[in-house]
This record gives sequence, structure tokens and C-alpha cells, in this order.
Amino acid sequence: MKLRELADSLSCELDGDGEIDITGVSTLEAAVEGQLSFLTNPKYRADAEVTKASALIVPRDAPSMGRALLRCSNAYLTFARALEIFNPRVRAKPGTHSTAWIDRTARIAGDVSIGAFSFVGANVVIESGTEVRVRCVIESGARIGRNCILHSGSVIREGVQIGADCIIQNNAVIGSDGFGYARTDEGAWYRIPQTGVVVLEDGVDVGACAAIDRATLGETRVATGTRIDNQVHIGHGCQVGPDNLLCAQVGLAGSTRTGARVILAGQVGAAGHLEIGEGVIATAQTGIPSSIEPGRHVSGSPAVDHKVWLKVSAAYSRIPDLIRSVRELERRVQHLATLVDGKGKQF
Repeated sequence: MKLRELADSLSCELDGDGEIDITGVSTLEAAVEGQLSFLTNPKYRADAEVTKASALIVPRDAPSMGRALLRCSNAYLTFARALEIFNPRVRAKPGTHSTAWIDRTARIAGDVSIGAFSFVGANVVIESGTEVRVRCVIESGARIGRNCILHSGSVIREGVQIGADCIIQNNAVIGSDGFGYARTDEGAWYRIPQTGVVVLEDGVDVGACAAIDRATLGETRVATGTRIDNQVHIGHGCQVGPDNLLCAQVGLAGSTRTGARVILAGQVGAAGHLEIGEGVIATAQTGIPSSIEPGRHVSGSPAVDHKVWLKVSAAYSRIPDLIRSVRELERRVQHLATLVDGKGKQF
């Protein structure tokens, strides 16, 4: 593809030779002649100046770099769209593999693809353009919207509702039983039936080996555009807001509610029955024991303001020295206490 054609497709301002042939996209370090790369962070400016890439995607105000540039307002987003151009989705051919088992009551659109050894239960609905890959399980009454991808090994339990344009990665489980038990008079744990469902709205991505539990009553819901990373656990009855980013190994205990555009970094844990407000950012390994107001940036366990946590973290390495100083001061005070003033009274 000519660079000028790529610039038009990406709505970029072309700075340089538009007749360059571009064959693909690569990193600054690995790029070779004919490839496109990108610069989104100024600290990689030196790498950008020596890269072998024929052209770069850069912010609009980036300086000249002795090569063709595609200038845009959001370089990282433009890079993602360039990847899509050179790596378009390869759709599976419509049809059902001979080893798949489909219940006769299932309603499946004509252009759906169902892979080998997959199972589709009673009264399941799968809408147009969806791909069900190898060894997937879709249990009775589930509904899968348009243009979804269910990667191999994913399990969609009974009654689960999945909207359009969702991606379920390998071995994720949507609609597993919530962790609900009542203690008997004898101290044993009595299993509480989990009779609710899980609802994923349009455009939700679920990572590999993630688990989203069905509610005890009602529903667990993940709103439009939320991205869920690998090994995330969303407990029963949670309500996850739109455009959240839940990174690896995040755990939300039951009935947690999050607002729009919440970002929970790796291994963040929420205690449950609490609310995380719109726009909250929690850094990696933050422990959230109680509700957090909208717009806050928190860290640590228990969670505190991120700026406070930075100060505490900086002081942490000084604690041994502080302890030694306190002990020395205590020793001096004790020594002074043994002295007497001119009237024979102790200090």
C-alpha cells in the first residue's frame, strides 16, 4: 500500500514521500525498510531517529525526523487502526463442523460458524456473523449477539446473555455459579442456589481464563465497551460500568458496583458490597475495602490517595533509620531523666 493511501485511510496528515510502499507495521527496534512504526512517548525519540522504518506515525507537533511521517492527534489509536489494515480479521467459513453437537431447538443464524467438538444446548440463540470456535460450550437458554467471537474452550453457562461484537477469549467461563453459602446451626456451609444470570452488553472483551459469576438473584452485568483481562474474577451480583478496564487478576467480590471509565490495574481487589465511582484509577495490588468517590486515584492496601501512597512508599525504606533514631532519642531521654536539677529533684 502506498503511504499516501494509508494516510487517507487513517485520516493523517502526510509529511514526506507519499509514494513509499508500506508492507506492514512493526516496533521501532524491529522495523525494516518498507514498514511503518510509531512514536507515542517522547522518551523513545532516540530510537525513532535511528529506526529502519520507512515511515512513522507521530503526534501532530512532532519534529521532523528525516523520514516520512503520518501526523495525527492520537498516535497510539492510529497505530491500532494501521494494525487492523494490515492484519484484517480472517472470518471462519459459515457452517457447523461434523463433530459439533447442536440441540434441535437452538436457533442459529445461517452465517454462523461452529467449530469442532463444540456443544450448543437447548433454546440457545446465536445471531448473525458470530464464530464459535473449537471445544466451546454454550448451555441451554444462552443468547449470543451478532459478530461475536468465542475462542476455543470458552464456556457460556445457561441463560447468559451476550450482546453484539463481544470477544470471549480461551477458557473463560461466563455464568459460573456465584460463591454463596449460608452457615448451618452445626457450622457447616449450606450451598445457596445461584438462580440469576450474567449479562454482557455490546462490545465487551473477556480475557482468557476469566470468570464472571451469575447472581444469586437478578443479574451480574458488564456494561458496554468494558475490557476484562486474563484471570479476572467478577463475583455474583456485580454491576460493572461502561468502558471499564479491569487488568490481570483483578477480583471483585459480590455486589461490587463500578462507574464509567474505571481503571483497575493488575491484582486490584475489591471487598464487595461497595461502589467504585466514575473515573476512579486504582494502581496495581490496591486493596479496596470500602467505597471510593468518583475521580479519585488510589493506591496501596487499604487504598489511600495515590500521592499519599507515593510519600509513604518513599519513606518505607527509611524506617530502619528512623527506628534507630527513635531508640537513640529514647536512650538520651532516659539518661537525662537520671540527672537531677540544682534542688535535687529529678527532671
